[in-house]
Amino acid sequence: MPYASLKVCSNRGALEAVPEPPTRLDLARVRTAFEAAGVSVLDCRVMLIARFEREVTVGQDGRLLIKTTDEREGRRVLERVEGLLEAARAR
Repeated sequence: MPYASLKVCSNRGALEAVPEPPTRLDLARVRTAFEAAGVSVLDCRVMLIARFEREVTVGQDGRLLIKTTDEREGRRVLERVEGLLEAARAR
């Protein structure tokens, strides 16, 4: 699932990645893929909060909030998340 942009979110406390094209995630599959990779996950039913190097909130609509304002760090986390999202879709 490609993320076309990584930008500062409206509250300026995180970076936001929006999937292009828009998508719908199966959060149960995403949770399973994250946990299989050793990532701690809090399942809030309509979103997941995952502990990578930084906290990442994953919405059902595929949007990600990465709790950093450092774009380089955000891109590293985004690459790891994208790989696990692809693994979740393949299940």
